[in-house]
Amino acid sequence: MENNEKLTAYLNAIYQNTKTAMQSIEDIITKAEDPKLIEELSKEQDEYSCLARECVNFAKAEKIEDIKDNNWIEKARLWSSVNMSTMMDKSNRKIAELMLIGTFMGIITCIKDKDDHKGVSKELDEIIDKLYHFERNNIDRLIPFLTENK
Repeated sequence: MENNEKLTAYLNAIYQNTKTAMQSIEDIITKAEDPKLIEELSKEQDEYSCLARECVNFAKAEKIEDIKDNNWIEKARLWSSVNMSTMMDKSNRKIAELMLIGTFMGIITCIKDKDDHKGVSKELDEIIDKLYHFERNNIDRLIPFLTENK
């Protein structure tokens, strides 16, 4: 695989990870009723948005034109999953549980993507490291909502 293709693949992996998180929050935030939980989800969404912008800016700087969002099937799957999971239970506990599952999946994806793209780009390594650490911190901020059954 040519270096530019490797760079594009790595960039798309990071970008799609952030976009998945953003869409998940967008789908789930409307289910939340607790202002503290809504505030936490909004902050997370803003940070994921900043990381996605870093990816877009990197693409522009490297003249990469084929940065890809998730496909419509993935978006529909996420939307359906959120709606089915919160149909009967919109408690803080349920919403935090769903967010934590997604966050753990995001962390796993970061670890695998960084390993799969060793030596491709130090700049992208820095972005994925930011994403990884942000998601690790999200866990600590979401766990308290598991004990608030509102």
